[in-house]
This record gives sequence, C-alpha cells and structure tokens, in this order.
Amino acid sequence: MTLAWKDGQPFSDRFGDVYFSVESGLEETRHVFLQGNRLAQRFADLQPGESFTIGETGFGTGLNFLCAWQLFEQAAPPGTSLDFFSVEKFPLNDDELCAALALWPELHVQAEALLACWHRHVPGWNRWSLAAGRVRLTLAIEDVAVALPQVSGQMDAWFLDGFAPSKNPEMWNQAVLAGIARLSNPAATLATYTSAGWVRRGLQQAGFEVERIAGFGRKREMLCGRLPGERRARRTPASALVIGGGLAGCAAAHALAQRGIAVTLVERTPNLASAASGNPRGILHARFGAGMNELHRLVLAAYGHALALLDEVLPVDGVSRAECGLLQLATPGAEAKRIARLAELDWPAHLLQCVDAAQASQLAGIAMAQGGLWFPAGGWVAPPQLCARLVQHPLIALRLAHEVTGLIRTPSGWRASGTGWALEAEQVVACSSYQARALNQFAAFPLQPVRGQLSELPATMDSEKLRSVVCAAGYCAPAVAGHHVAGATATFDDAAVDLREDDHADNLAQLAAHMPALYQALGTVDVAHLSGRAGVRCSVPGATPLVGEVEPGLYCSLAHGTRGLLTTGIAGEAVAAAMCGQLAPLPQTVLDALAPGRLR
Repeated sequence: MTLAWKDGQPFSDRFGDVYFSVESGLEETRHVFLQGNRLAQRFADLQPGESFTIGETGFGTGLNFLCAWQLFEQAAPPGTSLDFFSVEKFPLNDDELCAALALWPELHVQAEALLACWHRHVPGWNRWSLAAGRVRLTLAIEDVAVALPQVSGQMDAWFLDGFAPSKNPEMWNQAVLAGIARLSNPAATLATYTSAGWVRRGLQQAGFEVERIAGFGRKREMLCGRLPGERRARRTPASALVIGGGLAGCAAAHALAQRGIAVTLVERTPNLASAASGNPRGILHARFGAGMNELHRLVLAAYGHALALLDEVLPVDGVSRAECGLLQLATPGAEAKRIARLAELDWPAHLLQCVDAAQASQLAGIAMAQGGLWFPAGGWVAPPQLCARLVQHPLIALRLAHEVTGLIRTPSGWRASGTGWALEAEQVVACSSYQARALNQFAAFPLQPVRGQLSELPATMDSEKLRSVVCAAGYCAPAVAGHHVAGATATFDDAAVDLREDDHADNLAQLAAHMPALYQALGTVDVAHLSGRAGVRCSVPGATPLVGEVEPGLYCSLAHGTRGLLTTGIAGEAVAAAMCGQLAPLPQTVLDALAPGRLR
C-alpha cells in the first residue's frame, strides 16, 4: 500500500507528505507547473509537425500529466504532438490511482484513458500512446537517479514535483539537478512548488537562471527557471517508405502515421502478413530472467507496450484476440531455477503471479504436473488481423505485390524501386525480415532465416477444457473453432514452408513431455493428416532484434524472431521517435543493445 488518506486527500505515509495542496491540487498544478512554464502560450506557438517534450520528477497520481494533456489539446494547433516523461519509484496500484483521480471529475476523459493503460504497467519503462497517438507518456518506474541517465531526448519544460525536499532529499540532490540540465533543450524552463534555498542554488549550479515568484495558496513563493539559449524545434518528416508488410512493418507504419507522416508500405507479396506474421494465432509469451539483462528489459517493456497497443487497435473478441491468460511451467532444470528466482521478486499482480501445481491446474483447466508463472493478461492474437488493424490509417498507403530490388539515396531522401515501378520518400524503414539482405545497405548484416512449424490439433471433449495458453519447451493454446494451435519448431538456415510430419511429431512430443494430461486429452492424433503452417522468421546472433538508424534517413526493424508479437510494436515506436527527434520509448542501454551498427 503506497497511498493513505488524510482529511479526504491522498497522503504518503512513506514520505509523510501530501501529494498535492489541500486547498486545490488541480489549481496548484495549473498555477505552479502550467503557468510556471508558460505552457498555454508555448503550446499555442507550436507549428504543424512540431513536438513538445515535458519531463517530470515524481509522477504520483498523474495529476500534472493529465492537466498538461488537457491544456495541450485545448491550446496546441492540429498536427502537433506532446511527449511527457516521468519517473515514479513507488507507483500507486490500480485502486489507489482510481480513487485519487476521482477527486477531479473535470479530468475524467483523460483519467479514464490513463487508468486503462495503468492496468498494463510493468516495472521499468512504460510507453503509452494516448489521444490517437498525439500524446505520448513514457513512465519509468524506478529511482530517478537510475532513470535520468537512461533518457534519450531533450525536454522543453520540467515539472519538479517530488515530495518536499526536506522529506525526500534524494529527489533533489545535485546529481539529479545536473541530469535535468543535461536533458534540457536550450531555453528549456522548469517550475517547482518549493522555494528552498539549496534547491535554488543547486539549479543555478546546474546552469538554470532561477527566480522566485508568487506561490500557490499558503505557499508564499515558488521557483521558476530557464536555460540560456534558443529552443531547437523538432519537426517530423513529411513522408516515409516502409519495406515489409508483416508485424514489424505494419507496427512501424502505424507509429509513423500517428505522428502525421505520410507512409507508403511496400510489400512484395499480394497480401499483408504473408510470411512469418501469417500464422493463424500467436501467443503473447514474455519470457525474461531475474537478472534483467538488456534483452530481458526489452521484453518486459515490450510486453506492457504490446498489451496497451492491442487494447488500442484489436479488441478481445475470441476471434482475433483472447486474453485467456498464459502459464509458463516450471519444468525441471534451468527453467525451474529461472522461475524460482523470479518468484523471489515483487511483481504487480496484474503482470505475473507465482502459482503451484494445483493453482496452475485450476487456471489452465487441465491437470499440470508443475506450477510456474501465471500471466493474467497473456493469451493469443491473430497476427494477420493485427496487421490489418495497424495499417487502417488515412496516412498509410499500401503497395502490395511490389518487391523492392533497389534502394538508393536521392537529394531529397530515398528512392525504392522494383520491376516497372519506383517510389520516393524522405525516410525509409526496412522491415523485410532476412530478405533485407538483398538490399546493398543490409548485405553485411548476419540475418538468418529460421523455419518454424505449428500444428493445428483437433480438439476433443477433454481437450476443450484447456482455458489458457500453456508454455514449456513448446506451447498449446485453447481451442478455437475446434482446433488447438501448438508449436513451434525452429530450424535454422531453412527457408522452406512445406508442412512436415516430423515437425508435427516434434510439437506433439513437447506436449507429451511437459503437459502429459493435455497430451492424453487430445487422444490419438494422426500426424500424417494434421493441418498447420510453416513460416520463416529472422534472427541474428544473440537473438536481440535490430532496431534503429542504419545510416542517415534509413532505419530498420528486423530479426524479431519468436518475439515478434511482443517487440515489433515498441520497435516501431523507437524507430518513429528516432526519425522525428523525439523522446525514445526505451532506456539508452536497451537502445544501444538494439542498434543495427553493433553487428556490422
């Protein structure tokens, strides 16, 4: 429990301080942070295609963010966007946040949208698109001293809103204030309710010009500050080409179009999602370790982002998506040790829960020999339907059955061409899996085809009892239209898509080994007459995707392997943010681990 209540107002027992003024938290926010940073006028002065970025120390109840969002929509011209970055070490739970935001009915539209995302938050970095992508919230759930050095972006204004400096001095130390200055655009401003002398001197030492002005309510004074210089505007490019119509390409096109960029998506086949993204169902499988290396941090952030993105574009309807939960079994050996280490950590219940064999059996609907990790929001998605939804945007034009055989730089950007056609745009994003090797710019990348085959298993009366996705070395999803989906094999350097009985047998063997009750429930299965699908994924050494700028104006989102449903969405955001000079959705160390240049 993070939140307490005192005289009808949210109160932190941890810091012995109120979250906002007892007189009016809403008016305090507007006076201190919105007026203190002159945001109404600065929002109104933005030009189409321009973005504005706000940084905050101390997300708390989210009141400052909601007020800034509301003002932005009221004052900023069409075609502009807002990035808001905040840090919170001790996030409220769902019920606490809901109760706190209920105090402000005038913000109910924004509050409801925030609450919907809040149910998807994960430890570490979270990135949510709101207001049809016009407002982006990046929330780092970690210590401010950890988060600030990882930020890739420049703030135009700061809300310094940690608890009182006397009660929470770590939020106001010189290292934090210097980090704020480092992350500031020239002419960036700041505002804070405190007028403490040592905070003022610390900000001046960091490079801000600081003044005391009238505070709100009982506070006589507050601080405002400004960095010297002239603001550097960030503008989005007018056009972009996306090569590849699978999950990576459709996610990138979606992220770019939401920023007002005219996107042409070029796909070599007559249909979207015709390759590895064409499987009838894919599972939302977030597998990470307690050590949290950069790949694991990516997976965790990508999982939270994927759930929020799915909420935005693909409803839970049991046909294109099911939020039936996902169970990772603690099979003997390394997997049991990994899960045991994860079980020692404190996780939000909406993210994952540790369960024993009895609980696992009850959740899955079929007896399980082991417990493991339960992901309540996990489930399955139909990738072709997701691709179709992602590109339903008036700024996205499709060019199907257009294979790109040449890509060259032009004075105004790039030119992609094929047999009998050519297209030009300012920027390009390559999302064409291992086939990107055919382009000169990617010939040196170690893009490796990996064949995978899934099996469609006829359901029986007993197997229909399976209620959740269950994963071990293989996986099986609940039956839809009389069939389970189980898989999947992995054969490196194999680009064939024929169905193979041996691969069906391998998929069944994994079920027999790790989910024996389910295997028995399926009855006798004739592998010679099973249906299924084979697709070819792309991987690179280390299995970390390639995401980012390859050379000026050329980006990529490649090698997502088996994690495509999770990682392509946040990869699209990362590419779009880099292309537009906006705040990145991931920590810098993760961006570095994704950088395409690491393998050249």
